[in-house]
Amino acid sequence: MRKVKDIYIFDNAVIVGDVEIGANTNIWPFVCIRGDVAPIRIGPGCSIQDHSMLHCKRDVALEIGANVIIGHHACVHCKSVGDRALIGIGARVLDNSEIGQDCLVAAGAVVRPGTIVPDGQMIAGVPARAIRDVTEDDIAYQKEVCERYVHLAQQHCDGRFPAFSGRH
Repeated sequence: MRKVKDIYIFDNAVIVGDVEIGANTNIWPFVCIRGDVAPIRIGPGCSIQDHSMLHCKRDVALEIGANVIIGHHACVHCKSVGDRALIGIGARVLDNSEIGQDCLVAAGAVVRPGTIVPDGQMIAGVPARAIRDVTEDDIAYQKEVCERYVHLAQQHCDGRFPAFSGRH
């Protein structure tokens, strides 16, 4: 992992096209962010985790708010994800969808094209549906994870976790 300005990026992440990334965002192994058909804007303090894909529909920009967590293997191919949202492991957020602030998209959920999720909702299932309001505990957990990943990224940059070299 290397620090470019105030952004943490694993060397094998792929970032192409019209992409802007906010400070203290961390981008983990095998992430692909393709701003080749429309701009992608990622706010500060986000965690884009291993094997995630960020892309969008042609001529429809993707806006990711501040302090958003995108879990491992998620596909975010939508219009927007609001501040402090969490997109769970393996979730799929499809064309023109809009995820509000402080939302939780459960692991494995599939958000159908054009879905608008109001602020503060937890959605789950295939297709994803609102199952409850987000709680204060959910919001505290999301904040703690964001902070933990910034710290973890800095530890990687400091050499605490060297890449395996094949030697014992």
